[in-house]
Amino acid sequence: MARGEKYICTKCNVKLPYTDFHVHGATELNPLQRRFWGKVPVRFAFSYFTFQNKGSVQRLLHQLKYKGAKELGVHLGQRYGSILQDHHYHEQFDLIVPVPLHKQKQRKRGYNQSAHFALGLAAAMEVPTVSNILVRTINTSTQTRKDRLNRWQNVEQVFEVKKPETIAGKHVLIVDDVLTTGATLEACAVALFNAGASEVSVVTIAAA
Repeated sequence: MARGEKYICTKCNVKLPYTDFHVHGATELNPLQRRFWGKVPVRFAFSYFTFQNKGSVQRLLHQLKYKGAKELGVHLGQRYGSILQDHHYHEQFDLIVPVPLHKQKQRKRGYNQSAHFALGLAAAMEVPTVSNILVRTINTSTQTRKDRLNRWQNVEQVFEVKKPETIAGKHVLIVDDVLTTGATLEACAVALFNAGASEVSVVTIAAA
């Protein structure tokens, strides 16, 4: 990388598959928004990149999740958070909450990649983030290669909200690394609504 470049070189930056979901907001022109219709009342649904197998985003996520590149998650969060702030979305959210890992998985990996993306978003949008309110009570099997029904059944009752008074009446932005079927984010949204959140939105690094 040239001087001044950080984590991703300029050539690769230009070629990354960015989305424009934030431009369309909560309208039918946002394809990610439509994926939640009739399932959970998500206020906004955004993703920074489009996920492609064996593509550049998959390589970025591999570095973030399995190679200890925690600061890459913060960096991506800051970049996307700045874009969302430019579109005034920071005015919408009261709290940013990352999708949690089970404590056994987090202990093994050493960190939660979604929490680091959330830290970057929080810094750019000046919205507080907390990573100890939403917890995963069951260590589910991996979602990889599961169909939508099996993904939902795998996460349907595994999330719990601690200190529900912290989110009561608030618009919570849930943060995850990748959205595939959306089952995990739907389950998180249900848990947050049941605990008293007034609105829930979702944002991910990438969407398949």
